[in-house]
Amino acid sequence: MTTPDQFIQPKERVLSVDFFRGFTMFLLIGESTLLYEHLHEFGGTGVIHFFATQLSHHEWNGLRFWDLIQPFFMFIVGVAIPFAVTNRKKKGDSDRKILLHALKRSALLLFLGWAIYCIGPGKIVWRFQDVLAQLSVTYLVAFLIMNKSAKFQISFTLIILLLIDLAYRFFPVEGFNQAWVPYKNLGAWFNQMVEGTDKTSIWATLNFVSTTAHTVWGVLAGKLLMSDKPASERIKTLIIAGIICLAVGFGLDWLGITPIIKKIATSSFVFASAGWTLLALCFSYWLIDVKKKFIEGAKPFLIVGMNCIAIYVFFEVGGAALLYKIFTPFTTSLLTWAGILTVGIATSLIVWAAQWYMCYWLYKNKIFIKI
Repeated sequence: MTTPDQFIQPKERVLSVDFFRGFTMFLLIGESTLLYEHLHEFGGTGVIHFFATQLSHHEWNGLRFWDLIQPFFMFIVGVAIPFAVTNRKKKGDSDRKILLHALKRSALLLFLGWAIYCIGPGKIVWRFQDVLAQLSVTYLVAFLIMNKSAKFQISFTLIILLLIDLAYRFFPVEGFNQAWVPYKNLGAWFNQMVEGTDKTSIWATLNFVSTTAHTVWGVLAGKLLMSDKPASERIKTLIIAGIICLAVGFGLDWLGITPIIKKIATSSFVFASAGWTLLALCFSYWLIDVKKKFIEGAKPFLIVGMNCIAIYVFFEVGGAALLYKIFTPFTTSLLTWAGILTVGIATSLIVWAAQWYMCYWLYKNKIFIKI
């Protein structure tokens, strides 16, 4: 088991990976507190409105900051795979044992991602749009091909992106043959086949096919960070890869070839979001691991990253909503004079802090819940 003292020592780990994972989950915790919704209530066209807009998904064709969060998470899972496998081998685990662990983890991710959707309606529903369910597939695929050459892995992802793009374009079923139209495309048809009801969600379960690229590319980035190459070469490679992905993604959109649509994970979206993800990881690596800056500032996010799955499941099953109900009477009593919106924002910030403290308590007591 990794101890807290070990993970805060730069020489022991690539801290930017832990930071990136923790920062992503920290932002997801913020969403669970309803803070971003409260910011939307300000209205207008000012700075707060701009940030509130960026902290919500684009309605359809376009890209906002919040559309990058799931790619961030799926990518960083891939980055961590070669590190985790190497650590297990150092402990003496056989290839068979590591494979069995990967299969078990994939199954648990799928179960959790599916079960979360059953809580609200209080009955069994067959939905798999949750990031954990998507990860169950992308993680396993990335793991199984991680020892293949970089050329093979890149070719594999380009092929699946091409195939899913063509499948959307030429899907022949009447009513679902309009590739880029909400509820009238292949993704909507697949949802209907799996869930058994019409117009179940604008989000496509089939997204796991194209977003596999995020996790596979994460594995390649993880191997790069683990390599003996000079830091300058690692940074150069990440920057070039990021720029290429941005050029391809936005190029496909601007030329009218394939629109950037997160909700059905078009190929242009996968490239564009991967480009920003690669550059974000590169910046984190340069700042924290190369320049040795922001190490203390990164620690709160590292703490969240140590139990990211646990805190994610907590707020997804209603933990954040419960905390919100608990704190609301107190914030209302103290801040009624400042207005309902202020009460809501204050309550959200307290709930955010409470969930972070849960992560800190687990970290302090050396409890790391993993699957």
